[in-house]
Amino acid sequence: MDAPELTSTLDLVRWIGWAQRKAGEDWIRARELTHEQAFALGYVARTPGVIQRDLAEITRTSAASVSSLVQGLERRGLVERRTEPGNERSKRLYATPAGSELIAGFDTAMAVADEIILGPLDPAERATLHALLTKITADLPRPTRQ
Repeated sequence: MDAPELTSTLDLVRWIGWAQRKAGEDWIRARELTHEQAFALGYVARTPGVIQRDLAEITRTSAASVSSLVQGLERRGLVERRTEPGNERSKRLYATPAGSELIAGFDTAMAVADEIILGPLDPAERATLHALLTKITADLPRPTRQ
């Protein structure tokens, strides 16, 4: 089956988004993580001591889903829960050294993907593209974390 012809400007923008997303998914899959696990692990690594409720909010999932997700990451030795002194019910999440190491290259991998995607453009063309996309998105609703 042939790929559909991409003729509209927004078709081309979607294709760029697909290429970037695919690069991220390939990187995540190579580390035997799901998208949800990679996001949660990355967030915990960047926000040491986060509580599960906050992780549920940022991932837009239920407390039960986050608990299951964290249990899976714990079984792999990628995160650990620690209780707060004086409050045994409150557990904070921390990436283990193995977890931090596993997720550490994601930003670099995505920067490489961005360079590949934008590779055909010279610096002036990149600046023009950025300015045009900024103009297009200026009045669009912003994504929210809710």
